[in-house]
Parts: sequence; structure tokens; C-alpha cells
Amino acid sequence: MVIDTHQHFWKLDRGDYGWLTPELEALYRDFLPQDLKPLLDAAGIHGTIAVQAADTEAETKFLLSLADEYDWIHGVVGWVDLEAKTAPDSIARLAAHPKLVGLRPMIQDIPDDRWMLRDTLGRGIAAMVDHNLTFDALVMPRHLKHLLVFLAKYPDLRVVVDHCAKPEIRNNAFDVWARDLKDIAQDERVFCKVSGLVTEAAQNWSEADLKPFIGHVLEVFPERRLLFGSDWPVLNLASDYQTWKDIAVQSHQAKGRRGIPDYAAEAYPRISTRG
Repeated sequence: MVIDTHQHFWKLDRGDYGWLTPELEALYRDFLPQDLKPLLDAAGIHGTIAVQAADTEAETKFLLSLADEYDWIHGVVGWVDLEAKTAPDSIARLAAHPKLVGLRPMIQDIPDDRWMLRDTLGRGIAAMVDHNLTFDALVMPRHLKHLLVFLAKYPDLRVVVDHCAKPEIRNNAFDVWARDLKDIAQDERVFCKVSGLVTEAAQNWSEADLKPFIGHVLEVFPERRLLFGSDWPVLNLASDYQTWKDIAVQSHQAKGRRGIPDYAAEAYPRISTRG
């Protein structure tokens, strides 16, 4: 079963997508399961994990309600304020839903690059471990050195790096990102999503622009810790579903691997494979 481990749904009138403005014309409309399903079917993808796009528990509940309605949504990566004193209770309440598989703080938007190292996260992280939830790290290259410390701080926490840590492909900023990601990849608890790369490339990107970055990720992470993600509908800013899926398949085959990684259940042990 091939799972797209990273896609989003949103409904504008919910009103909690602070980053989503009319200037993002291609994204400024509702994106719901009925929009995605034909793309999945055409690409031979069997199901998805829906990932938060707003820093509210209300949005997490919205995604879980969609997962209740559509059995091909196999899991939800939600959001909780991990610094709140109520974080353990919130996590326990949300984790009562069997399709909550992880949580994702929006680290890329937090001004303090060292935020993840604050001691105030400790109780929330402990609750994640207790409920077997995975931590999605929405980080950029500047965060990787802090993520390495974070991993040592929480040795029982399973972590997924979103979008290969968003390398600056448009600026060909390879070396520091590559070094730091290789260090992260040494930790057996860390998975990496091959996703979100076309939107980090220049507007007139080509597969040649992506090749060294994808190749490095496939070199430093073993196949069993790689995940396919589309980042749909954000993907629409720079490409389309089938094109990105084909790039992912060809990149893996060029390394002598299967056409697409399908280790979602290892990264997210709570995932439902029913449907």
C-alpha cells in the first residue's frame, strides 16, 4: 500500500489559516478530499496522511472529522500548543482518536530558531511519547543543528523531517544543508519525507536542479526511513501531482530502489491501514 504521507486540506471559511491570503491565488480556495481523490487514483496512490496547516486544535479536529468520513485518509498529523500547561491533557484527548498519528509545531514560522530546545516543551513531548505519536519537524536548514540537540534531549521520540528540511534549491545552497542533514540521518529514529522540493526551487526549475538534493537525501537515509509526500495542494504553486510522483519514482529507481518508498507504518505506527 503506497501512502502519500504529506498533504493538506483546508476550508477557507474556517478562518484559522493565518498564512493563507488572497495573494496566494493558486491556493486561496477550498481544497477538500473530493479534489484530491482523482489525483490519487490516477497516480496509483492508495491513501494519505493529512497534515495540519493551521496552528489550532480546531483544525486538527476538522482533519480528524475528514478522516472519519474518508477511509483512504489513514492518519492525521495535527497540532497542539506543546508549551501550554494543558498540553498533556490536549494530547491525550486528541490521541483518543485512532487516526491521530503525530503532531507538528510550525517551527519554520517561529522567530526563535532554538524554540524546540525550550524546557517548556518537555511535558508535551513526554505526552507524545506516551501516546506513541510522531513529531513532524517542519524545519529549514538553519534549524538542523538545533534539531540534532533536540534529538539527544528526547531519546524516546520518533521524528519525521518534513520536506527534506526545505533546502534552498533556488540558490543552490547545498553544502551546509547536506552536511547537517547527514548528521541528522545517523539517528535511527529519524525519517525523512521526500516532499516539498519543487516549491523550494526556482520558478523555472528543472529535474536537473532537484537531482543533487534528492540524490543526497536518498544517499544518507536508508530506504526504510524514507517517505513519499506530495505536499498537495501547496505543490500546485510549482508543479502537479503526477509530475512530482513521477520524479519521486524515477529518483528512487535511479538508486536501484523500489519506485516509491512505502514505510508510512514505520514512521507513524498508529496509522490505520484499513480501507
